[in-house]
Formats: sequence, C-alpha cells, structure tokens
Amino acid sequence: MFKKLPFILMTLTFVLVLAACGSKNDAGTEGAASNGSGSGEAAAELSGNILAVGSTALQPLVEQAGQKFMAVDEYKNVTVQVQGGGSGTGLTQVSDGQATIGNSDVFAEEKLEDEAKAKELVDHQVAVVAIAPVSNKDAGVDDLTKQQLIDIFSGKITNWKDVGGADQAIVIVNRPSSSGTRATFENFALGTKVEDIQGSIQEDSSGTVKKLVSETPGAIGYLALSYLDDSLQVLKYEGVEATVENVEAGTYPVWAYQHMYTKGEPDAATKAFLDYMLSDEIQQNDVTELGYIPVSGMKVKRDAAGNLTQ
Repeated sequence: MFKKLPFILMTLTFVLVLAACGSKNDAGTEGAASNGSGSGEAAAELSGNILAVGSTALQPLVEQAGQKFMAVDEYKNVTVQVQGGGSGTGLTQVSDGQATIGNSDVFAEEKLEDEAKAKELVDHQVAVVAIAPVSNKDAGVDDLTKQQLIDIFSGKITNWKDVGGADQAIVIVNRPSSSGTRATFENFALGTKVEDIQGSIQEDSSGTVKKLVSETPGAIGYLALSYLDDSLQVLKYEGVEATVENVEAGTYPVWAYQHMYTKGEPDAATKAFLDYMLSDEIQQNDVTELGYIPVSGMKVKRDAAGNLTQ
C-alpha cells in the first residue's frame, strides 16, 4: 500500500493540473469571446434614419450638409432626410416625435404654446440667418424705412409710387403664420405682427417666394440671404444693407439664430450629424458659401426675448 502511495499522489497531481488548465482555457475562451464582442461594438458603424423638418430658410444648409455627411464612410449607414414646412411645423413634429430634428428660425418658447413641450426640446444653434426685404426689379425702389414696410404689409400703402418707385400696384408675397422667417421679419423689421390682407399671396416655401417675387410685377416679399441673387431687388432697411458684416456688427437688425432642436438629448447618429453641422468643414465652407453666418462670427447675441447683448 505504501509502495503505491507515490503513484496515487502523482496521479492526483496530474488530474488537478489538467483541471486547472481546462479552467484556464475556458476562462481564456470566455475572455476572448467577451473581448471580441466588445471590440465589435466599438468598431460598429453608426446607423439610423434622421428626419429634419421645418425652416425653409435653414433647409438649403441642412440639405447640403446632410449629403456631405452621408458621403463620409463612417456615416454611410446613416440616412438624413430634410423637409421644409416652416419652423412651427418643425417644432411641432419634433415635439410629437414625428421628426428627429426640428429646424427653426425662432426659439422654441416663442412658437410652441405649450411651455412644458418647449422645455423638453434641446437647442442646437448651427448658424445665423439674416432676412432681407426683396422686390421685383421693376418696382423702382432700393431702400425702405421701417414705417414704409409696416404700411406696405398692413395694406396702408398699395402703390410703389407712394414710396418713390414706379406707378405700379404692390403685390405682397407673404409667409404663413407658422413660418419662422415671417416671425423674424415681423419681430425685427416691422416690430409688430400684421394681419394678412386681401389680395396678398401666401406661400410656405422660401423658394416659391423667390420665384413669385422675381416673376410678378410689383411684388414684395422677404427672404434669407441664402436665397438672394440677381433675379431680385434686395432692399436696404433704413439705409442699411443686409450684409454679413453688418449683421455681425449688429448694425443690421433683421436676423435670427438657426436652431436644430431635438427632443431630449440626441441619439448617437443624430449627435454625430449635429456635431458635423458645427465642424470647421461646414462652418467655414458651406455656412458662408450659402449666405449664412457662423455663430462664432457674431459680435452681438440675441436672447429669446429679442434683446441684444454684446
């Protein structure tokens, strides 16, 4: 029996060593599987569908940036769709969960009647837009005062000759009440809301407003700088041109932030797109190329109440 003891001890030791090795291999296999899964998650590409709805003043920038974003290999599985409809529509749809992003020319608390819903939205300011009054080129006017604009859009002045222009009836091309561009124009150009007058034309697209004003004799409207070209007469406001320099300096007052609102904090794909909107590539190229102004260039700031600060 004692002679067999060393053999038994050796056998037990061998069994224990095998068990330990097996346990170690299992742990190693589990660890490798775990590490493989983790690295797979880290390397996984972003994916998702982003629907941005709202401001037609902001629409050209978001569309162009969206196309460039989707062309980046890292974001090839993310789809960005952009629709207009006006700031009010954008804010309502993002609040109701029908859109991922609500594009707006105005602060949410200015447009949404439900204060609680406005507070649910997170503001991402991506640019500044200036709004300029524009007319058909044959109207014969290149400058209007605040009071003249009020009188025209309220129907008190109905002929261009009464403001120094041609003897031609004025045709107002306005935006609907849901439009953030209209709200910006009324707030900072007119200083008051005006009712739609009989005979005026109402369009919910900045592109359509541009076409109508350029083609309709006697027409007047207002557009973001991103829509301006030689087909229109861009009107000075109180003698001041709607230029980037004048907006940045605070001498031209008809401007607003371009907001991209999300309901709560954005998901990973949406955050990546919003970060891309604020990247140097978009801010230093697309923003300025399309007639917008980078927020970083502003020498003045404006709060939700419309107050300017340095």
